[in-house]
Amino acid sequence: MHTQPHLKINDLTMAYGDFLIQKDLTFDINRGDIFIIMGGSGCGKSTLLRHLVGLKAPAKGTICYHGVSFWDASEGARAKLMQKIGILYQSGALWSSMTLAENVAIPLETYTPLSKKEIAEVVALKMALVGLAGFEDYYPSEISGGMRKRAGLARAMALDPDILFFDEPSAGLDPVSAKLLDDLILELRDSLGATVVVVTHELASIFAIGNNSVFLDPETKTMIAQGDPNDLLKNCPDPKVRNFLLRGQAEHHQ
Repeated sequence: MHTQPHLKINDLTMAYGDFLIQKDLTFDINRGDIFIIMGGSGCGKSTLLRHLVGLKAPAKGTICYHGVSFWDASEGARAKLMQKIGILYQSGALWSSMTLAENVAIPLETYTPLSKKEIAEVVALKMALVGLAGFEDYYPSEISGGMRKRAGLARAMALDPDILFFDEPSAGLDPVSAKLLDDLILELRDSLGATVVVVTHELASIFAIGNNSVFLDPETKTMIAQGDPNDLLKNCPDPKVRNFLLRGQAEHHQ
């Protein structure tokens, strides 16, 4: 087993100017984790994701990938690290004027010396991985929301990243499509050995796929729990965390 965490976050403070979002964040994301960033609205989940993927520099603290401090590394080293990251944005963020295959090919054309033929082969493979074989020539407007998410996922995986980030992956999906996406995330983690980091507040997903997590609290502006969400549900002493994780059960009993 890898003893070194895949991502190590130490004493992280996030702020926009003087406006503090979260402080004193210290946690590890281990290789092969499906790590959930959770908490109520406005707690800074998406901001944390932006910090982890290198879009925003911390006000304080370090984010280390495989022991390399991202924000202290040279620009060249940072660019290399960025290529090991795949990101699936909320909307899927596909270019509507391009076919699914053209969308998935973008990172390969940008970052690799592969020929057109080789790119087409990689694209076909990635699309098959997410269950979209045969849909290469479709445009995003011609397929369902769940399929657009999966096409976005194929593009996020184009460069064989060893860490995948998801921002609210099931937003806007019906329960069946959301469950299919959860199953796919588990499958990809198991088959590719990737580490997965997910921002979500969907309880079904949190319990189905998460094996590690951090809970951000908007009031105290820091993390108030970390660990396997299923363990937190049983053992977390903090009422805020328990209420967040139990809210679905009250709904079921109405």
